Amino acid sequence: MSGLFGIVSKNSCATDLFYGTDYHSHLGTRRAGLSTIDNGVMHLNIHNIQNSYFRTKFSDDLHEMAGNMGIGVISDTDPQPIVVNSHLGRFAVCTVSKINNMAELEEKCLSQRQQFTELSMGGTNPTELIALLITQGRDFADGIRNVYRSIKGSVSFLVLTEHGIIAARDFLGRTPLVIGRRGTDYAVASENHSYINLGYQTIRYISAGEAVMITPNGIEQLVEPSNKMQICSFLWIYYGYPVTQYEGISAEEVRYKLGSAMGKHDDVDADFVSGIPDSGVGMALGYAIGKGIPYKRGIMKYTPTWSRSFMPVNQESRSLVAKMKLIPCSSILKGKEAVFCDDSIVRGTQLRDQVKMLYEAGAKKVHIRISCPPLIHGCTYLNFSASKTDMELIARRCIEELEGGQIRNLEAYRDHTSKQYATMVEKIRQHVGVDTLKFNSLEDVCDAIGLPKEQVCTHCFDGSSYDVGTLAENQLKMDL
Repeated sequence: MSGLFGIVSKNSCATDLFYGTDYHSHLGTRRAGLSTIDNGVMHLNIHNIQNSYFRTKFSDDLHEMAGNMGIGVISDTDPQPIVVNSHLGRFAVCTVSKINNMAELEEKCLSQRQQFTELSMGGTNPTELIALLITQGRDFADGIRNVYRSIKGSVSFLVLTEHGIIAARDFLGRTPLVIGRRGTDYAVASENHSYINLGYQTIRYISAGEAVMITPNGIEQLVEPSNKMQICSFLWIYYGYPVTQYEGISAEEVRYKLGSAMGKHDDVDADFVSGIPDSGVGMALGYAIGKGIPYKRGIMKYTPTWSRSFMPVNQESRSLVAKMKLIPCSSILKGKEAVFCDDSIVRGTQLRDQVKMLYEAGAKKVHIRISCPPLIHGCTYLNFSASKTDMELIARRCIEELEGGQIRNLEAYRDHTSKQYATMVEKIRQHVGVDTLKFNSLEDVCDAIGLPKEQVCTHCFDGSSYDVGTLAENQLKMDL
């Protein structure tokens, strides 16, 4: 994924921009960037954060970041922000995006005699593409509508201009943006925990498809919201920092409810429950109450040097890091039967290694409980996991095994009451090498979040989603 942060102030913004952006470090592993504007001059700094903390890379740059308005990004993809000079004026833009029709849009831009100057991992930088689509508009509002009409996938972005910051949320709201205020100063962020310690208080959530201009004098709506929303359910399940709220709903509370729902109906006999750090902890605390057994830390995360910012990109190294940063507590595990809660199972390789560690530490039996349903479809909207194809998902591979080398009957495997679902879960259990394995149902997830099913994106579980391009074109056709 990635995380965005912006500051609009009547005073210097560098310190708030630095710390607010840093608070999004759990959302990205590749690049980070800051941009400010001072008397019409754009300042820009971008660093690689694959092997270092954000703070260590940018602390020496703060004296260069003059101005009272700025944007920052923790990026899991391309180097950004991008600075553009166009008929709309000079501006900087940073994005959270996944563009599924990149090739088509590249060709369209080139045919209009536009050019690409930035490369990202050997291809066009997605943020530069968004900038070019914006500049195709008559003004910023028209350019933002052009982005919404053009993109297949998802995109939320911040645009830093000499007048203020434009904050535009994905047309279906799959990724969030929220605004906080401290006196006359404003912050805009992907996650609202990022500005709490800076003294800002949340005043509004930007709606799906909405774009606003934030200036030192207030907030003005540039583009009206979409008439639909499908915010990513994994923000609550995994991505979000525990104290973050999306649409006013706490990530930690949702995880607690998912654990409580699982515990109330689980018939396993266990001595205690543990959470696999970090995103499994909230679920485990809820499970302990729902089941009525103690919560103990049977496995712990070594945080001083193994933060997520150090996660390498190749799978072999990722597996090693996943093992090195988690340490089992043998004095608690030895001879005991334990439940371990986790957010999800993607490939299954890391969980298999973790389960092996637990047995080697002396656990008598290990029961894995997952807060969401099995992942049957790869995410096409958020770069949810490192999995590039559906067949890297362990649930998908198990379906292929059960169906004799074919992918079929997916509807039956998505139904948690069906025989096919039970055989798939059993096959996953065997691959992971655990005593028992259970997943929460999709109904449990929606109940815990508290939004109507149609307002939450659940594509990775059930394959359902809106065609964002068609929706945007139909809703915005009056602006063509």
